[in-house]
Amino acid sequence: MFIADSQIHLWGASTPERPWPEPAPGTPPPHKPFPFTAEYLLGEMDKAGVNRAVLISPVYEGLRNDLVLEAARQHPDRFGVMARFNPLAEGGRDFLPTWYAHPGLLGIRFIFHLPALRPMFIENKLDWLWAQAERLNKPVMMMVHYRDMHHVAAIAEKHPGLKITLDHMGLTEGKDAEAFKDFGNMIALAKYPNVSVKASCLPFHAAEPYPFPTMLAHVRKVVEAFGPKRVFWGSDLSRLPCPYTQMISMFTEEMKWLAPADLEWIMGRALCEWLGWKV
Repeated sequence: MFIADSQIHLWGASTPERPWPEPAPGTPPPHKPFPFTAEYLLGEMDKAGVNRAVLISPVYEGLRNDLVLEAARQHPDRFGVMARFNPLAEGGRDFLPTWYAHPGLLGIRFIFHLPALRPMFIENKLDWLWAQAERLNKPVMMMVHYRDMHHVAAIAEKHPGLKITLDHMGLTEGKDAEAFKDFGNMIALAKYPNVSVKASCLPFHAAEPYPFPTMLAHVRKVVEAFGPKRVFWGSDLSRLPCPYTQMISMFTEEMKWLAPADLEWIMGRALCEWLGWKV
């Protein structure tokens, strides 16, 4: 089966030559005490049978994309990039059109659930950005609280040509039932054909052990609402509390209600089609 991971973070060590910035309030600590390099990721992907992965720089590295872009340049058949940047910085409006010249850059990604970044999203300061991304036909991924999903609805409605993907099925905090409070706010977005969902990082929010039954039940609700062509399997590997292979078998072996053709879409083909990443 062709498998494409919708999210893996890649980062290097903080060194005097390439230091990490001082973390903003609410910034999470590094997921692992060692760098997640391209070589390391390729080894993990090969062992698990993962063909491709979307790379994203983690927040603790700052707003830089040098390592993920270099990994995609060196391994175009394995890695693509969803870039990060500050759209409110001086000259921010000029970045987007030029960044898409980078090989392997598939779109942009934002983490609007953090206290330092949420205001720009909920105060509607980024409409110019959504219009620009829509015009350039480049997708966006975003991490958003369930309580803020109505802002996503407004964007999706105003910019029907903009492809929006919600990270981690909307999960931002908590475990099991607590984590899915107001889950219906995300399910309501299924009516917008330009909104999709990453079924990623799920074991991190599970209190129960494998096969994570609460997660299985909610994945089914997401697939029934959005359809298999708008649901993208992913690991968020650096935050997984279980083996990489269990994140895969959770879908390929435990979701027996999934038709084989639907599973093929969810495990990678839908993601690549959505991002315009030729298989």
